[in-house]
Amino acid sequence: MAQDQEQLTTIEKALAGLPPDFAFFADRFRTQICPKLEAREADRIAAVKRQRNFGIAAVAVFALFTGFGFFFFHHPFGAFLGGVSAFGLYSWGSAKLNALGRETKEMLVEPVCHEFGMTFEVSPLDPADIMTFRNLKLVPHWDRARYEDRLTGQRQNAPFEFFEAHLEEKHETSSRNGRRTEWVTVFRGQCLVARFPKPFNGVTRVVRDQGAFNFLSKLGEDLPRVKLEDPVFEKAFEVYGSDQIEARFILTPDFMERLLSLEKTFEGKKLRCAFSGGEMYLCVEGKNLFEPGSMYRRMDDLSRVREMLTDFAAVFLLIDSMVERRTPEALRT
Repeated sequence: MAQDQEQLTTIEKALAGLPPDFAFFADRFRTQICPKLEAREADRIAAVKRQRNFGIAAVAVFALFTGFGFFFFHHPFGAFLGGVSAFGLYSWGSAKLNALGRETKEMLVEPVCHEFGMTFEVSPLDPADIMTFRNLKLVPHWDRARYEDRLTGQRQNAPFEFFEAHLEEKHETSSRNGRRTEWVTVFRGQCLVARFPKPFNGVTRVVRDQGAFNFLSKLGEDLPRVKLEDPVFEKAFEVYGSDQIEARFILTPDFMERLLSLEKTFEGKKLRCAFSGGEMYLCVEGKNLFEPGSMYRRMDDLSRVREMLTDFAAVFLLIDSMVERRTPEALRT
């Protein structure tokens, strides 16, 4: 009993600073999640060893092919063959560790989704809202797309959808050797849509200030500029809107702080969002979220757990801030 309490205290300390509605997770982790993670620790160690061994073999294969090509044929084709072979070998050796990483993510995400009544899809179909993101000029045109980690649910009675997108544009060039096709990434990051019962009167668009390069952006060419009252955020963001009063009402210092916090948490850049109809649309180019972290750490490593919950908390806090501004009481002030 004393040992259980000590373990619970250790977990609570590791998760300190998260919003109060995540307090349930400490006991849930100790009683349900941690035993499952510990049961797979031996598998993790074996998978790490397998990846390392295949990594060493991949380096050896690359060196062998490269040396053979230069020594016998004085040609670098061996390096190409060696690189392809080494990549395939390393990928094969990493398969078990990658599969365990996906399983670990599900073990950590599922309890949070269950607690808050959310649905999580690792490989979702094309989200319908992605076209609205493009129409609002938050993401550019694309020819090929891939989506993952779709999270849907409600937060304070506000339905929301969160997903990660990788958008690519097709570039074709011609030369004497024929036509060449290249896929160029135009957006890779997170997208969030939150729906509110009270619609917005106009359209407001917020983008990160690009300094001297603002004149290159087309994000404000269809809407007039909105001047923010806070000089700190005026330096950080460019705001455009069809309703100046509504734009200033939405973009309070508290909400702008949350935007900056979200960008920092997601380790992202080029954050931008728009308010139209009854929805808030936000996207930020950044790292993958809701990931299990390095599988070279123990399965039950608490920093892995905290990183996952921090991702959830950042999304929740941003929605909370917007919901507070859309309540009947707030709208009457």
